[in-house]
Amino acid sequence: MRTLVQPGPVHPRRIDWFRSGLRSLRFPLRAGATLNEALTGPLVEAGFQSGTVVLRDVAVNPFRYVIPGPPDGADHVAYFSAPRAPEWISRIEQANATFGWADGKPSVHCHAVWTEPDGSRRGGHILPHETIIAEPAEARARGFDSIRLQAEADGETNFTLFQPFGTRVAGADGILARVKPNEDILTAVETICRDNGITEATLRGSLGSLIGVRFSDGGRVDDDATEVLVRQGWVRNGRAAMELLVVDMKGEVHEGWLERGENPVCITFDLVLEATA
Repeated sequence: MRTLVQPGPVHPRRIDWFRSGLRSLRFPLRAGATLNEALTGPLVEAGFQSGTVVLRDVAVNPFRYVIPGPPDGADHVAYFSAPRAPEWISRIEQANATFGWADGKPSVHCHAVWTEPDGSRRGGHILPHETIIAEPAEARARGFDSIRLQAEADGETNFTLFQPFGTRVAGADGILARVKPNEDILTAVETICRDNGITEATLRGSLGSLIGVRFSDGGRVDDDATEVLVRQGWVRNGRAAMELLVVDMKGEVHEGWLERGENPVCITFDLVLEATA
């Protein structure tokens, strides 16, 4: 399996997870608000400390984003492009956002696929403080009252990343996890479930980055860095499956089901699992 040598020391614990009751919330997105305001306001009001949000068919303008890029030097194994800003309305096909806290303020990390005004289908990492909701829409969130995601410096990758903190409630239906670099993402999901005695689960939202991608139908993306979001995923009889939308270093979109044992995390992967058995 492909690996990248990160700039900092390898942390001995490769998966961080916490377990607690999972809440669900549907809420409107207010036109004229920044994406960060539109997503975090209702979640904070509802008492969430962390969670994942899924958006579909959402118009944005102005719209600012970046795509995965090559390293900016020895400090990182991959970085971002310069910000991009298509003029007029772009329409988000699907966006997954992780909700947490940065410098004491509510914040989201958002990956998405969208259609730009010229009709091109592209994707990447949305800049939520610089992107505005252009038309009323709706979002669906699942999250936690007693698990907090906090943006902190990560010595291994040299990025500031969401880190989970909180409780571990045996038998609760929700798990929030962070998977670290070079871990196969399907294997990681199965490990989390096995450690929690879970044989059946559904992935909710979730996003991250992979070192290229290998699909089960033989398709592949060879870039060192990709931005990905989960379209659907589950665990059945202890075995994980995951369909992703994948953005390469040109901003082009790929999609498909992942090949087992062939998809290592590049920088980080945020997971929300809902146990069903």
